[in-house]
Amino acid sequence: MTRTVTAGLDGSPESRAAVEWAAREARLRRLPLKIVNVREPGAAESAGSPVEAAEGVRLRHPGVEVVTDRFTGDPAEALTEAADAAELTVLGSHGLGTVGGFLLGSVSLAVVARAERPVVLVRAGEQAADEHRPDPTGVPSAGAPFLPVVLGLDTGAPDDTLLEFAFDAAARRDTALRVVHGWNEPHGSVHPLQGDAGAQASHARGQAAVLTELLRPWRQKFPDVQVIEASRCGSAARVLVGAARDAALVVVGRKVRTGPRGTRVGHVTHAVLHHVEAPVAVVPHA
Repeated sequence: MTRTVTAGLDGSPESRAAVEWAAREARLRRLPLKIVNVREPGAAESAGSPVEAAEGVRLRHPGVEVVTDRFTGDPAEALTEAADAAELTVLGSHGLGTVGGFLLGSVSLAVVARAERPVVLVRAGEQAADEHRPDPTGVPSAGAPFLPVVLGLDTGAPDDTLLEFAFDAAARRDTALRVVHGWNEPHGSVHPLQGDAGAQASHARGQAAVLTELLRPWRQKFPDVQVIEASRCGSAARVLVGAARDAALVVVGRKVRTGPRGTRVGHVTHAVLHHVEAPVAVVPHA
């Protein structure tokens, strides 16, 4: 059975933005779009039905096959189940700057933490032009080339699933892939690097060389993708958030864990979800 790009719709502005982003992604991937609405038992009907949303999407995105589905039950559980059957799932996310960011137990975060397939989170107000460079007159335009895809990568634990997703996303958009690796100075060294410019430079070169070597086979697999390597000293979260300010899409990983703490997301992913305005793809991996 053909997988779909699935979008969750609850009538909120962020979920409507997610549906629009999902429609554009479905076109890029040449896959059907499924719009899913989940209503808790006894809850009132949400504003905007998936059928109405589907009709609007068909008008705005001709050529995209659109189907709908409605469930009654726990939204996080139903959307997680739908996500596991999809190519990727797109959900709305809360705005920037809220205290504590995503509330524990929120539907989007719960799905991100549990799903076995990639989940993309989209802010309210996200427009197609936001993912593109300005046109020659300086006006944002969806007809201009895409901004780069940005990948946050831990060179100590690289994963092929994450790399494949990011390179593929860049290739589909015919844009560059900026691979970001943040690293800290080693602790407990007999000769600490602080104050030793030569040692700092040597360590930086070593970190950059590791990233270059790790990406070598992926450059060969995706020869048309321009790769921009960004190896920086600093916390991985801070470095990645800073590098993602002009991104079409930010890609981060989530290590799948089992046990009572298996539904947590890592601190880097959590920081990106809090502070990055661009759509964020969270890719689960072993």
